[in-house]
Amino acid sequence: MGTLRPGGARGGQAGAATAGARPDEARRHNRAALLRRLHIEGPCTRATLATELGLNRSTIKAVVDGLAEAGVVTEAVPAQRNGAGRPSLMVLPEPEAAVVLAIDVRVEQVAMAMVGLGGQVLGRHSWNLHHRTRTPGEVITHVAESAQLLADELALTAQGAGVSVPGVVHRDDGRVHEAPNLGWCDVALGTRLASVLRIPVQVANDAELGAIAEHVRGDAGGVDDLVYISADRGVGGGVISAGRPLRGTRGYVGELGHLVVRPGGRPCYCGSRGCWETEVGEAALCRALGLPEDTTRGVVVAELRSLATAPLPGPLDEFAEWLATGLVTVVNMMAPELVVLGDLFTALPPAVVEHVRALVHERSLVSRAVGGTRIEISPLGRDAKLVGAAELAFEPVLGAV
Repeated sequence: MGTLRPGGARGGQAGAATAGARPDEARRHNRAALLRRLHIEGPCTRATLATELGLNRSTIKAVVDGLAEAGVVTEAVPAQRNGAGRPSLMVLPEPEAAVVLAIDVRVEQVAMAMVGLGGQVLGRHSWNLHHRTRTPGEVITHVAESAQLLADELALTAQGAGVSVPGVVHRDDGRVHEAPNLGWCDVALGTRLASVLRIPVQVANDAELGAIAEHVRGDAGGVDDLVYISADRGVGGGVISAGRPLRGTRGYVGELGHLVVRPGGRPCYCGSRGCWETEVGEAALCRALGLPEDTTRGVVVAELRSLATAPLPGPLDEFAEWLATGLVTVVNMMAPELVVLGDLFTALPPAVVEHVRALVHERSLVSRAVGGTRIEISPLGRDAKLVGAAELAFEPVLGAV
């Protein structure tokens, strides 16, 4: 995953938000706003911070000096200089000043990383899951052990944890209502992990976190209306609307894989038939490629990559039709500026993706009305949900540093 790339500008006006606030409240707000700016956008000068945050230079000086004294930021001469004269110092976040634990629970694997301020990955670990190691208790135990190993190896302590799960998650308490592909039902994951990790833990649906990651760290910087669609064993979706995650009642938003696109089609574990994920999920992709439905992920990806330069029509024609059918509904419903395809979709041949783009533009009234909704492959790939989990954990941490 490396150092996570910053997205577009989302600085905001800190000055307006603190108008009328008590001095101590204003200081905390300005400090958090400045840290978020550095965490997301990366290093910049004091002058840039003052402009973007709407604060005067004396306020910026006081905040930066305080953070530098606490070891949270440093100042340095930029590596590349532009023009003559003395260059302005850059304010840089210190990665180890605030560290979180990011955990991505998948059907076949768990990945975790220690992530520092600014999005720098300080260490990571992953392991495969099998039927007997996929129970909540086994996963929680292994997460706790691996977290301790990472902490010991890096000599760092995480201040919070974010967890991505492929299921319906109650955001208030991190309870997994249902994660069918894991075989989980009514699991108090947030509470149980917090008790063993002994740090605050937040849990969210994996596709929601994928959307957050693309908005903050992917190529969707400056895009305030986007939909992230991912295919693993199932299909999920995350929505950013007006710059904020769309969560619905208790956080239960994102089950776009259960849009019915083929009435009377294949039965789905949700109880319906013809759901979108039965036509474009991993099993459907295997069928399209002429592979057994239980083919390993590596083989599926290799087969897709072998078709990278193959012309259309090809074996994925019908698959592309169903992918476009679902996307037309999503675009007509949400009117996003951008749709990001993640996970297994990132391995689709370029010609297939281009064909899907054309079909959506042709069939979606909304896409044509907004000048053509962009459909792009995720630049974060398989790491998107891990990146999103880190950002979830950083939300409360940045205000407490």
